[in-house]
Amino acid sequence: MAERSFVEEVGKLRLGAGEVFRGEGILAVTKALLESGVSYVAGYQGAPISHLMDVLADAQDILAEHGIRFENSASEATAAATLAASVNYPLRGAVTFKSTVGTNVASDALANLASGGVTGGALIVVGEDYGEGSSIMQERSHAFAMKSQIWLLDPRPDLPSIVKAVKQGFELSEASHTPVMLQLRIRACHVHGEFVAEDNRRAAFSIKQAMEHPRRDVDRIVLPPASFLHEQEKVRQRWPAAVRYIGQHGLNEFFAEGGDDIGIIVQGGSYNTLLRVLERLGLADVYGNSRIPLYVMNVAYPVLDNEVLRFCEGKRAVLMVEEGQPNFIEQNIAHVLRQHGSTTALHGKDLLPLAGEYTAAEMLKGARAFMERYGRIEPLAAEPKPTAAGHKVIPLKPLADSVHGRPPGFCTGCPERPIFTAMKLVERELGPHHVSADIGCHLFSILPPFNLGNTTMGYGLGAAGAAALNVAADKRAISVMGDGGFWHNGLTSGIANAVFNRSDNLTIVVDNSYTSATGGQDILSSTAQNPTRSTGHAIEQAVRGVGVTWVKAIRRTYDVAGMRDALREALTTREKGPKVLIAQSECMLNKQRREKPLARKAAAEGKRVVRERFGVDPDTCTGDHSCIRLSGCPSLTVKPNPDPLRSDPVASVIDSCVGCGLCGEVSHAAVLCPSFYRAQIVTNPTRWDRLKQRVSSAVIGALQRRSARRREALAF
Repeated sequence: MAERSFVEEVGKLRLGAGEVFRGEGILAVTKALLESGVSYVAGYQGAPISHLMDVLADAQDILAEHGIRFENSASEATAAATLAASVNYPLRGAVTFKSTVGTNVASDALANLASGGVTGGALIVVGEDYGEGSSIMQERSHAFAMKSQIWLLDPRPDLPSIVKAVKQGFELSEASHTPVMLQLRIRACHVHGEFVAEDNRRAAFSIKQAMEHPRRDVDRIVLPPASFLHEQEKVRQRWPAAVRYIGQHGLNEFFAEGGDDIGIIVQGGSYNTLLRVLERLGLADVYGNSRIPLYVMNVAYPVLDNEVLRFCEGKRAVLMVEEGQPNFIEQNIAHVLRQHGSTTALHGKDLLPLAGEYTAAEMLKGARAFMERYGRIEPLAAEPKPTAAGHKVIPLKPLADSVHGRPPGFCTGCPERPIFTAMKLVERELGPHHVSADIGCHLFSILPPFNLGNTTMGYGLGAAGAAALNVAADKRAISVMGDGGFWHNGLTSGIANAVFNRSDNLTIVVDNSYTSATGGQDILSSTAQNPTRSTGHAIEQAVRGVGVTWVKAIRRTYDVAGMRDALREALTTREKGPKVLIAQSECMLNKQRREKPLARKAAAEGKRVVRERFGVDPDTCTGDHSCIRLSGCPSLTVKPNPDPLRSDPVASVIDSCVGCGLCGEVSHAAVLCPSFYRAQIVTNPTRWDRLKQRVSSAVIGALQRRSARRREALAF
């Protein structure tokens, strides 16, 4: 079950020539692939391109109509290796994954593909997860494109430009026999707009034809002596061919070219932000017409020397707007200008931030400094000017000065939270252990209230991250990985590696039935019946299959006492060899996505619907708050104490509670206060429900009145 369904939007993929396609950027990419005559598509989900995989999964009937093979790849390396089909055959293929982590995983296949070259167009759609909305280390795809000589497209973030980039990406790949990267930032993936569609195309040369008539070219195989010649071929043949195609087809764009003697060079992906900044400075109108000359690099690599020189000719200065670091493009342009004796002054990261996302606020500062230096706008006054009424304008304080930072955490009712609650309970008994964390939702355990996790080295590398800590000691190292990371590469790089090297450590595999961190897509061990994929393959069997003998599976992670006991046993047993504890419970977010619409529908139809939730008796709660420190559930908070003689706030459960029961389980396992209670909220109650409620209220009321009378008697 993916994060959302695209079943309704998928119908737009059938639009024909002249019809207007309206929707999200990532949907436009799918339509552009169909219009390009693609033969196969593969990929691994991850922000911000997860929806592309989800759309393709929902559109398999349309893909089948056009003979397109779609692969949910096991990893980014698997996806990139799929492009081998384009090496010898005129087959257009596309793959997609998150960058830069996905590009790193796929690097072996991509490097070999770039070395040997391609016959059919090979397009790599990378989700550039860079900036304040990112979930990974801050790096760029640009360096990888440069080192392998893979051409890098960075289109303007509007639907016509994105669609054009997809189509021309295939053509550029075929013209230069080189794979092409199409970089899509978060905002480009989710921008909404429209473009005029064309008819979908079926590939002229089919996959079936390739299978029935195999071709072989030893010069395309990366093996000496051909591999030594590939580098020369890249520089002497493929590069010039790419430069010719880019120039002849106008992939880069010039705006207001002769409008001034200063100008701005900008990556295509930053174009919209720059236009907004220029409009704020009074140098562009709301329709995007700039008074300052712009050179928009929709192709970030390679840089076309002749276009750079053409733009800079006769200009006193240009500003290079290049997001991220190092400043690859700025260095390249500086070299071109110096080599050709140009006197144009080049500015870039001397006025703009050295690193970080170029938000509108950051770009405004740099653009303002550039324009002030060359006399296009007046410098800002040092002091805020008084208003017409004579009042001084008080500048706004940064948001961080008045709003506390809120670290990310697990969803309400997340089945992973009790795992780390149990680990904290065991820590009380056995002391702290080294915990090797992994990529996924479970990485939130490194933050409060759990504060568990010493390192994280990559997706599925939790166990490998603890490989060096494998000597005789009083404690065992603990590693954590999710089911998505397990099937990605954790089974081999972590579990099998631990067996081979006779590790004595513990690995916890969090099995929540989906790759939850990337949107809830199905995987091998998913329990859902997938009509086009094979599911239901148990992690436990795979682990035993590579030689692990100590394996335990906890079928319900909310059993905190059971989790605690299993962890204690794994950390204290005298049995040697790797230990694997599989903690299973369905992702609550996906469960609620499935069940809430059904409950709403049933309630609207007048059917009886029961929702469980927990609460805290404020008269019983001591205000110790151990439940919060051992749970961290967003629905568990505090409120003022109703007892005027006690000042400590009491725990409280708000209405977002999904009734997972963890807070009650924690109270039991940790021997905390008995203040938690479970209640049922009944929509459309039956007569029997109403009768039970009346009887219950009457009995409880009578007991409360009797208790009150006793207290009054004792008081006298």
